[in-house]
Amino acid sequence: MNKIILVTYATKYGATAEIAEHIGQTLRDAGLQVDVQPVKQIRNIEPYSAVVLGSAVYIGAWRKEAVKFLQLHELEMAKIPVWLFSSGPTGEGDPVELLQGWHYPQKLQPVIDRIQPKNITVFHGSVDENKASFIDKWMIKQVKSPLGDFRDWNAITAWAQGIAQTLQSSS
Repeated sequence: MNKIILVTYATKYGATAEIAEHIGQTLRDAGLQVDVQPVKQIRNIEPYSAVVLGSAVYIGAWRKEAVKFLQLHELEMAKIPVWLFSSGPTGEGDPVELLQGWHYPQKLQPVIDRIQPKNITVFHGSVDENKASFIDKWMIKQVKSPLGDFRDWNAITAWAQGIAQTLQSSS
């Protein structure tokens, strides 16, 4: 049986898309078949044997299209392995600590409880001053978040390798 893994994401300026592409490539390097697509382009997850869903985080919230995807495909995702990631905090240190223990929006707790993801993580994000809107720059300044690329590619690779190991051991 040919298993295809879906890595899907919601991004605002492209940093989360780059993380999703990296996860997809790491899974491919492990010999898995992978589709990497934005959530807006996914209509049906039936062809997929597992899903990795990621969203950029702004002001403590996932992108609306990621929330909609999670809610829309909840029943199907409850039957297959699912991994979730958030991308957002900038600065040095543990990204979960920077978010004061936050892993995902609390309002998604009931859906996440029903899906039972294999793992949920938070990665550092990236804010490019040249891409950020005036309002985003103002908000970032208010919460005293530094601008720049703080993504930890080694942590992202290690997490994706863990997904590959889990999927390979279950096949």
